[in-house]
Amino acid sequence: MSFCVEVTASSRHYVDRLFDPDPQKVLQGVIDMKNAVIGNNKQKANLIVLGAVPRLLYLLQQETSSTELKTECAVVLGSLAMGTENNVKSLLDCHIIPALLQGLLSTDLKFIEACLRCLRTIFTSPVTPEELLYTDATVIPHLMALLSRSRYTQEYICSILDFNFIFLHLLISVLQLRNWHSCGFKSSPQPLLCANGPDHQTILFNHGAVQNIAHLLTSASYKVRMQALKCFSVLAFENPQVSMTLLNVLVDGELLPQIFVKMLQRDKPIEMQLTSAKCLTYMCRAGAIRTDDTCIVLKTLPCLVRMCSKERLLEERVEGAETLAYLLEADVELQRIASITDHLIAMLADYFKYPSSVSAITDIKRLDHDLKHAHELRQAAFKLYASLGANDEDIRKKIIETENMMDRIVNGLSESSIKVRLAAVRCLHSLSRSVQQLRTSFQDHAVWKPLMKVLQNAPDEVLVVASSTLCNLLLEFSPSKEPILESGAIELLCSLTQSDNLALRVNGVWALMNMAFQAEQKIKADILRGLSTEQLFQLLSDSDVNVLMKTLGLLRNLLSTRPHIDQIISTHGKQIMQAVTLILEGEHNVEVKEQTLCILANIADGTTAKDLIMTNDDILQKIKYYMSHSNAKLQLAAMFCVSNLIWNEEEGSQERQDKLRDIGIVDILHKLSQSSDPNLCDK
Repeated sequence: MSFCVEVTASSRHYVDRLFDPDPQKVLQGVIDMKNAVIGNNKQKANLIVLGAVPRLLYLLQQETSSTELKTECAVVLGSLAMGTENNVKSLLDCHIIPALLQGLLSTDLKFIEACLRCLRTIFTSPVTPEELLYTDATVIPHLMALLSRSRYTQEYICSILDFNFIFLHLLISVLQLRNWHSCGFKSSPQPLLCANGPDHQTILFNHGAVQNIAHLLTSASYKVRMQALKCFSVLAFENPQVSMTLLNVLVDGELLPQIFVKMLQRDKPIEMQLTSAKCLTYMCRAGAIRTDDTCIVLKTLPCLVRMCSKERLLEERVEGAETLAYLLEADVELQRIASITDHLIAMLADYFKYPSSVSAITDIKRLDHDLKHAHELRQAAFKLYASLGANDEDIRKKIIETENMMDRIVNGLSESSIKVRLAAVRCLHSLSRSVQQLRTSFQDHAVWKPLMKVLQNAPDEVLVVASSTLCNLLLEFSPSKEPILESGAIELLCSLTQSDNLALRVNGVWALMNMAFQAEQKIKADILRGLSTEQLFQLLSDSDVNVLMKTLGLLRNLLSTRPHIDQIISTHGKQIMQAVTLILEGEHNVEVKEQTLCILANIADGTTAKDLIMTNDDILQKIKYYMSHSNAKLQLAAMFCVSNLIWNEEEGSQERQDKLRDIGIVDILHKLSQSSDPNLCDK
């Protein structure tokens, strides 16, 4: 108890000295405070509680304060920000950012550097708000102008830019609109979108960020070079405009991509190799560099594979695998090359064994860190496996044959970390594209059980991938289809079709469509009961064409096999014909109308269901119209309807033929028999 009183008393002494009328004593008090808080989080917390921050900010902004005093105040504030996350929150609550921005207008370099260093510490904290606040259009160009002042301004500004992209923080922000009038910048705030978005990249691009940062790659300071490199990686991410510009930037007569390639060399620091690989990866994915370019195939890809080696640190292996997964994601040939590079598939298996009981880690702090973050390795491995197996059947086979792979995926689906679960589901989704694996490994390990559990209670991002995987497991050749049905999947999938999330609606209907294919009548009845007529027709009027197409596909599968067709039409015929009429009359694309005509053709194949068409003159006229349509696909689909209606071997065929002749459909058939299109004339 006496110890706490002693610390608090000494802390009070430091704060009291900030109010001394003698400026020299105030300066000495700030310097003593600086020395007292270094490495002492308890002292930092006490000073904040006792009100040191508002007084320091007041002194920092006063015109009567000496430059030396202002600089020391900025240094102390930066030191306080290096304490706990609560410290940073307290600083933000005191509106520290506008005060530091004001300091950047000074002509004194040391004061500017101290303000930038403090800003860097605050912006790189995970508690700094990510939401959209306010910023001034003149701040970014001012930061660009400060880049050339010293190697410290270069390092700090690049670091601010870099971290603001990575953590979705704003580059410059204030907490209250009124504070802009005290900053010295233009007072009308302009919104700045999330820092990882294209709008923020464009703002930086338009203010000369590329040109201002490019020359920093030749700086004598390693820290400056690295921060500049990181800035380029975040500027290029998913931004074709920036990436195409980087392609032609010259630095000391050398193109920027060539500099990046040089920084990939094995003799460079690992951090530099990794970040250069990210720059080239992002430029490639943005379309600025071809996937078959030698700088990608022979330099970037091998470098990222090297980063996956067990000799690398945990964070390097994670970043290497995740960047490689992103590089490979959309290119089959790169997936094939990576799969045979340095035994990558087997190498990734080590990600699940780290750190092992025989680990070479002797640093206790490092071992403790790795134990806490080992789940990140598993997440990265699942992501990379998902990219590797996205297209090639042989690669999928190699992945699944990797030691205990299916067991690891099953375990991953139930991990506490949401990121690991999501990565495991993505991996499972990638592998579920294999017909062979659906019939063998997926059945042997009953992966549908943990997958169904994931679908019961998960955030949308997991549900989207999990429901996509379920669509594959419900294909007719999958042995998992029957047990999934028995586990109550229909109710779950019907609920997904009501989601506000578009991807979930699509997947819900898609899975039901797969479920209904060649299904028993009971299953079809359960689907219709689970959906309800109202929801089915809500889906048929959905504004998204993918939802509409999958719903039409579901109807088409439900209306197959004559007894099923007759049964469904007897209970839902009126509503189905209304929906068909609306779609054929609406402004829909050819694929939608073709699918709708195919549904009519299925109805026409029923024994009693076809009467619903024959007694509906409006529908008959529409069939006639589409038989003469300019699009051959629609003509052919309409002809299927007619063919099923007039089939000679069925009862009542003559009467149906006579009616179709009376309305002119038979004449159109004769004309089509002379068509130059073999599909039409043969039919």
